[in-house]
Formats: sequence, structure tokens, C-alpha cells
Amino acid sequence: MSSAPLPTLGSDDIGRDASWLAQALDPAEGIVRFIAMDREAYRAASFLDDRMLQAPHDAQLIPWPIVEQATADKLHSDARWIFHIGHVGSTLVSRLLGEIDNVLAIREPRLLRDLALSPADVRSGYIGPIAKLMSRTFAPDEFACVKTTSFASEIAPELVPPGQRALFMYAAPRNYIASILAGENSVLELHALFPLRTAWMRQRGIDLPSTGNDAGLAALAWATAMTALEAAAEGMPDRLIAWADFDAMLLDMPAELARVAGFFGFCASEQQLRSIATGPLMARYSKAPEYDYSPALRGELIAEASAAYWTEIDDALAMLARAAEKSSLLARALTRAGEA
Repeated sequence: MSSAPLPTLGSDDIGRDASWLAQALDPAEGIVRFIAMDREAYRAASFLDDRMLQAPHDAQLIPWPIVEQATADKLHSDARWIFHIGHVGSTLVSRLLGEIDNVLAIREPRLLRDLALSPADVRSGYIGPIAKLMSRTFAPDEFACVKTTSFASEIAPELVPPGQRALFMYAAPRNYIASILAGENSVLELHALFPLRTAWMRQRGIDLPSTGNDAGLAALAWATAMTALEAAAEGMPDRLIAWADFDAMLLDMPAELARVAGFFGFCASEQQLRSIATGPLMARYSKAPEYDYSPALRGELIAEASAAYWTEIDDALAMLARAAEKSSLLARALTRAGEA
């Protein structure tokens, strides 16, 4: 982490409200990077990982004991959580929910990725206060809604306290694979994350044979993330979980936004939710709002990629079906997605 260790923040400053985002963690050194934020900064940020550091920020590195002191007793752990498989509209849903009064939307702080990629024995020393850090807001009647990086699904049972609520977002594998193949950057990501995803799948006892093409890599990405969600749900019997297929959500976003808001306990009128769900956010690329993007364009891109790669996609789906014969976890994921 790249900010000077000037621990002028005290435990009271950290615990007071969400003015200092716990953005990153160095588990080896026991240091947390905090970044000064206000409501509009949270609202504007698509991601709170290191991409946010491209602009100047007031950041401080704080030793973990001060963070522990800040979360020792007075902070609550009532954040709502969004876990997802990546590239399934979770940023859009987070933005829509963030337009509801008294909801503070927090998108992909790097700290959660740092935790997910840490060994379990190291992570265990940090995980306790994290739900409290992520639950801080700017007002007593406000709720935090935390959208994680897709990697964090691996540790969802550790992040979400008993009795709390989480939304699990996904897409059917056919649509997911086509959407990945439609994007140049997402294809590059497939290759970069192949070793990590293969390792995670082997930990779950699933060995997917390579199809030798990008559709197969996209199928691996879907299977890795979906089985992570299924395993998390299995390990969270005392939490409340709602599932959402993003493409199904797009068929009636006002109704789906109302469903999710109700599940999370967010107070909003039907008129307000409809206005949000039919407003300008639905016509922008949520990860970069300066670009046009819409459900119709998403559908067109998926249709084009499906037509261009239909043989490869069919082969990738067949590979998943064969692997599911030996994995109940993967079989459950395919059944949920309507591919069984």
C-alpha cells in the first residue's frame, strides 16, 4: 500500500461514521488503508479498489490494533451484502439501491479482496471487525449495502454475521459465457485468472477439462463463481439469502428492485422505486457512467456472441454437464440456472 503511515486517525474517528473508508488491508503487516469519503464520493465510485487511487485522495495507514479498538463494542453489524459471479449487473443493482433514501451503497472495497486472497489462518485474525467496518454509515437510520468483488463469495459465510441478509446474483451459463466473449477486456481477464480459478475448483473437488478455447475458460469462470455461491449458501443456514438471475431482473426491473429493497428492509414507495428503476441509470454503463449501455444493448451483444461462438458455447455447456455428474455442488448450480 502506498500512503505514508501517519496514524493521526484515532479509534473515535474510525468508529464515528463512514467518513473514512477501510479500503485496503495488508494482512502481513497488520495495516489498514483508510480513505476519506463523503456521501457523493461513495455514490460516484464504481469501484473502491485501487482504481480509485488514480485521483488524489486523503489516505492514511492505520495499525490494526487501532482499528480493533474502534470496532470493539459500539459499532453494529447490520450491513446488507451483494455477492455475485461477476459481469451480472451487480454494479447496476448497487447503484439503483443507492438511490433509495437512507441507503449507503459501497462498491467493491479492495479490503474484501485482500481478505479473500489471504490464507484462512491469517484471515481469521482480521475477519471479526470487518462486518462492523462495512456497516458504518452517515446517519443512525441509514443502512450500508456492500457489493463485494466476486472473489469475496469464497468467504461469504465469514463476512455476513448470523441473522443478516445477502443477495446472490448470477446469470445462466449460456448468457454468461456469451457476455464474456462479447468483451475484449473480460476475455483477457479469463486468461489472467485461469490458474486461480482452477485451484479453487480443485479445492472443491471439481476438475474441469479444458476445451481449448475462450468459451471453455468462461465456463470455468461461471462454474467457479457459481459453486462458490452455492457453497456459501450451504454454509449460511442462519442468514437470509435471496437469489437473483440478472437477465430475469431486466425483464421487470421495477418489480425486481422492489423485491430486493423489500428483502433488505429498505423503505421506499412503489413510485420512488419505479422512478429509480426506469431512470437514467438504466441507460448508462454502470461501471463507467459516461458511456451509454442498456438492457437492449446487452441483449444485442449476447445475441451476436451467441451466434458467432455457438459451437464453442455448446461444447462448454456440455463440459459443465459432464462435470456435474460427479459434483453435486456444480449440479445444484446448473439446476438453479435452469441448465440441468
